[in-house]
Amino acid sequence: MSGPDWNAIVGILFDKDGTLLRYDESWGPVNREAARIAAAGDADLEPRLLMAAGMDPVSGQTRADSLLAAGNAAEIAAGFVAAGSPLDVAELTRRLDTLFVQAAEWAVPVTDLAILFARLKARGLKLGVASSDNEQSIRQTAIRFGFSEHLDFVAGYDSGHGVKPGPGMVTGFCAAVGLSPSQVAMVGDNNHDMHMGLAAGVGINVAVLTGTGSRETLAQAADLCLDDITALEALLPRRQEA
Repeated sequence: MSGPDWNAIVGILFDKDGTLLRYDESWGPVNREAARIAAAGDADLEPRLLMAAGMDPVSGQTRADSLLAAGNAAEIAAGFVAAGSPLDVAELTRRLDTLFVQAAEWAVPVTDLAILFARLKARGLKLGVASSDNEQSIRQTAIRFGFSEHLDFVAGYDSGHGVKPGPGMVTGFCAAVGLSPSQVAMVGDNNHDMHMGLAAGVGINVAVLTGTGSRETLAQAADLCLDDITALEALLPRRQEA
């Protein structure tokens, strides 16, 4: 059985957390702080909120496709409130968004993102980031790690393209760069990413293992599964090189 055909791929749309950034190292401390904020001073409530949202408070591992793994700030806030947070959902969403923008300072990249994105751009590829985080946080991350100038498109849950796993971020990328979905590879670490790619009709769905998903959890919706994003370059046809 042959693998997916990369010859038609002209654009790559990346998820951020767990894909460009190593999830546990980058988001473990942030998730704990989010639960602390949501618990509003009740230390006994913090671990219960983490468990309800998908993170083991002892091991620090986050469950694949859980609220913390795949949700946006508004969804996480609603989940925390449902699990016992005394805060208002709208206020908690605002505070989590602020926290998540600051989280760019704690992020751990999978590789040298400035170099990787520069090399992908030199091949003539259109490049974008589509995340369940807010747009400002994505842009802060891109600036911090030096790949902002190589991006053709950025979409967060608050950018007006809808939320994952709906197709809107992919169709927004395609509209912005003049491609059809079949010319796009979607790269992500969880099934929200893969289902978004399927809903939009992307050419290739690529799963990576630097986030919360595993080969088992991702196998059904992904066309292929890579250890991390550094394996992408070897798959791209040489004819794309500028």
